[in-house]
Order: sequence, then structure tokens, then C-alpha cells
Amino acid sequence: MSRFVKPYGDTLDDGKVQLSFTLPVEWSEAADEAARQLAVRMGFTDVQVADGRAIAPGFSFFVVYASTPQAVDLEGISASSARTHAMTMEEIDDFVIERIGRKIRVAGACIGTDAHTVGIDAILNMKGYKGDYGLERYHMFEAFNLGSQVSPEALVRYAKEHHMDALLASQVVTQKGSDIKNFTALGELLEAEGIRDRVVLICGGPRVTNRLASELGYDAGFGRGTLPSEVAAFVAVTLADRLRPAVLR
Repeated sequence: MSRFVKPYGDTLDDGKVQLSFTLPVEWSEAADEAARQLAVRMGFTDVQVADGRAIAPGFSFFVVYASTPQAVDLEGISASSARTHAMTMEEIDDFVIERIGRKIRVAGACIGTDAHTVGIDAILNMKGYKGDYGLERYHMFEAFNLGSQVSPEALVRYAKEHHMDALLASQVVTQKGSDIKNFTALGELLEAEGIRDRVVLICGGPRVTNRLASELGYDAGFGRGTLPSEVAAFVAVTLADRLRPAVLR
């Protein structure tokens, strides 16, 4: 049975949306009308320009209210998730002791020229995020936060020299596909060095999805709102599964 849904504003299925954008024009009433017509050409109806203002010489910002006739069938949508192993910090430590028998070594960094460390700090630093402690606080993890603006080459070199079990690569900046280029470069360098199969490779950032990570050849992708325990659990379970055949042999 299909379940079609539309955006909700004042009443069910009214299709109301709010969108914002910038146009490279000086603000004027004509600029407001240009914004309205642009939204109409996008396929929206009942378009109203709620706000329009100059933000810099030759640029104006607009907020538009409108309706869309489009709906989406929820029953036809599937999206993989890496957040499948819900465990507390204590449970994860116990799991590592039982299944791996040694500390897991994890290195994380904001790669490329990205200097936004909020996300990687939330996962690795001891204080963590939303009351969920970071990997530095775990007894069975050794966490190394390499900070920002770390080149993919430097991260791979560090992983090889220090025998990392897992790598966390973070990207907030996405202009002109820079995040994809850096994530791809990291994966290719690990392959070239012959250590890709040795590490659990994870990418993260506000626009990262597990689907994107899979397409890039990563083991998992974590986006906005991710908790440290979700990353720790994934790393522990994935590494244990990889080491199991070696133990059995």
C-alpha cells in the first residue's frame, strides 16, 4: 500500500513550502517580482515573496512561500543507515574486550583545506556531544584527533605509520564538490598504499549520507546529529567482523 505525502503548512496536503535563495541583482520591487517568477518557473504555485533585501552590492536575498503539487511515496523509499548497533559506552567497551581483545586505534581529521572541526571534535573529544561521551573517554579506544586542514596524503601516512584500525574523515565545506574530491582522494590513496582493507573507513559531515559513503567506497557515512557512541559501535562491530576470519584461522 502506497503512502504519498506532501509538505504540510496550514492544513494536511496543502504542499506549503518555504525556500530561500540569492539573486545577483540590486534589490528593488522588480527584483522581488523576478524572485516570484523564478519560483513559478520552478513549478511552484501560490508564490509569495515574504522577504527580499540587499545583502551586498549587486546581490539580494529572498524568502519565498509557495505550494507544490508534488508528493512522494514513502513506501517506495529505502535508505541505508550506519546507525544500526545501539550500545552504550560501557557496552561498547565490553564488546571490544570480548570480541577484539585489545584497544581500537582511531584517527580523525578534517581533510583538505576544511577548518571546521566541530563535528570531528564532537565525536572524538572526551566531552562528546549531547551528553554522549567522545571516543577519547572510552577505555578500549585510542583516539587521535589530528585537527583541521589535514591533507589526504598526511592522513594516510599517519594511518600507515601508527597502525590505525579506523579513520574518520570529516568535511563541512562542499563548494564545487571539494568534499567529494577529498573523500575520493583519501580512498584511492589507501588503496594505493595497500591498507584500505585494513582500516574501517568512515566519512562524516552535515551533508554526508550513508548512501554517499557507499558510493565513494567507504564503510559508512555519518551526517548531522550523529552521536559518538553510534560511530564507536559501528567501528567496533565492523572491525570485529573483519578480524573474526583471522581468529578462526
